Amino acid sequence: MSSIRARLKTRPMPLNILQDKDGLPRIILTEPTGASAEVLLYGGRVVSWKNERKEELLFMSSKANWKQSKAIRGGISVCFPQFGNLGSLEQHGSARNRFWSLDRDPSPLPPSDNQSSVDLVLKSQGVDLKTRPSSFEFRLRISLSAGKLILIPRVRNTDKKTLSFTLSTSNYLSVSDISEVRVEGLETLDYFDNLMNKSRFTEQADAITFDGQMDRVYLRTPTKIAIIDHEKKRTFVLQKNAMPDAVVWNPGYRKAKALPDLGDDDYKFMICVDSAAVENPIVLKPYEEWKGYQELSTVSSSYCSGQLDPCKVLYGFHSPP
Repeated sequence: MSSIRARLKTRPMPLNILQDKDGLPRIILTEPTGASAEVLLYGGRVVSWKNERKEELLFMSSKANWKQSKAIRGGISVCFPQFGNLGSLEQHGSARNRFWSLDRDPSPLPPSDNQSSVDLVLKSQGVDLKTRPSSFEFRLRISLSAGKLILIPRVRNTDKKTLSFTLSTSNYLSVSDISEVRVEGLETLDYFDNLMNKSRFTEQADAITFDGQMDRVYLRTPTKIAIIDHEKKRTFVLQKNAMPDAVVWNPGYRKAKALPDLGDDDYKFMICVDSAAVENPIVLKPYEEWKGYQELSTVSSSYCSGQLDPCKVLYGFHSPP
């Protein structure tokens, strides 16, 4: 811990680092309006994001495993270097189950004076090279600003061989009740249904609603997706770049009961809408770099009088850098 604190002294915005009861270093980001976020070095996972009213916006499982042996269910994490279960490879990749380091060289993304940020890095190890022949460096910037939580992932191929990967930023969002949630922006798009052996369909509904388990990968999605919570009168706006797909997942009652690290009723209070690159793997030439972008924000909505214009939510924001 002392070496971590020493490195932080050179940063323009000081960070708070705590160690929780399970021995996991936890980085605290704060913002002048009162918003906050908490990031674990284990898994590079965001485990809390609170708005200026101290309302928790992310979901964490009531039975989450914090013992550093597997991925922690909830918050926001990166699935890399693969999304899904590919033969003998680890489910959703190893990045969620490894300790990340504070990045000593976050360039070319200089810290912003208007944001509280932390830069993390994960470098390939021997175990990675047994399953993937190319070495890599994965850099992740997590930034908190007024009303926004931004993730900027960067993957650099540090090898003389080609690097191929799929990935997602897995977002567990807190909702009042899954039956009160609708997702807009994915209508008319094709998707793979993982509950039907990855068969391909076209979305026919005006918006996605939930009455049971759902596990879909929507393809070639727009840069903005709205997740609307009628009961809380709140809309999450997911804005993304260089991650063309979107994963929509809720385990439903039966699957939730079968998952040992998820409470039986937890499925009611969560939804996963992920930024992803799944259909077409990202391929990097030797020493080439890829950069993505994800921004989560919230807007109030007045559904009791039907005043929210979904088009304003989906198209009334500036494009990411």
